[in-house]
Amino acid sequence: MSTVVRIDDVTKQYGSGSSALLALDHVSLEVDKGEFVCLLGASGCGKSTLLSLVAGLDKITTGTLDIGGRHVALMFQEAALFPWLSVAGNVELPLKLQGVGRAERRKRAEELLEIVRLSGFGHKRPHELSGGMRQRVALARALAQNADVLLMDEPFGALDAMTRDILHDELERIWREQELTVLFVTHNVREAVRLGDRVILLSSRPGRVIEDFKIDHPRPRRIDSPEVSGQAAEITDRLRAEVARHAN
Repeated sequence: MSTVVRIDDVTKQYGSGSSALLALDHVSLEVDKGEFVCLLGASGCGKSTLLSLVAGLDKITTGTLDIGGRHVALMFQEAALFPWLSVAGNVELPLKLQGVGRAERRKRAEELLEIVRLSGFGHKRPHELSGGMRQRVALARALAQNADVLLMDEPFGALDAMTRDILHDELERIWREQELTVLFVTHNVREAVRLGDRVILLSSRPGRVIEDFKIDHPRPRRIDSPEVSGQAAEITDRLRAEVARHAN
């Protein structure tokens, strides 16, 4: 397996002097091609900061971060669609920025909407869609960027349990079909075990890698299966111990 994301001894500090905030402290992590890796930890542990560094939206303070010139796409908890554009228009936007012609943009947008199972919704506006459907549009827009690595920052956190469970199945299908590498941030331990090949547990601030759990349960998985529940309980116990340590 070839390494797609290599994070080596990365530290991220905001500000300087007495007001400095250390967000990440000597974090090292490798993600191989085709892996689905989940980042888990308490609020404020630096999960989203790490995604921003991989996405190139922020700069590391020390250490090295290498994605080998690969393209990345970033999805947030909110779909962040442009309300004045149609669904198809939102999906076409990255293609337009790449200089793709109008006819080819429309064709590709239709293909991507079919991939996320929203065929026939291209003419709709975002406010006409449910929360889960808007996240599907956001996923289609991310796929339009032709990225090798998909970064997902709690994309299903605001959705109800049933919608989230359905989108877990859809994401797993798309990950396999599109042969993506995924780095997925979540607060939900069961979600991490349901989706991930590995679950990386970060310490409370400053974020450090304190555990790397390999998830070997066969796919497809159910979020309420005994295997997922059992390993989620193990990881939850480790997370609780870390939160308690920080509180003391």
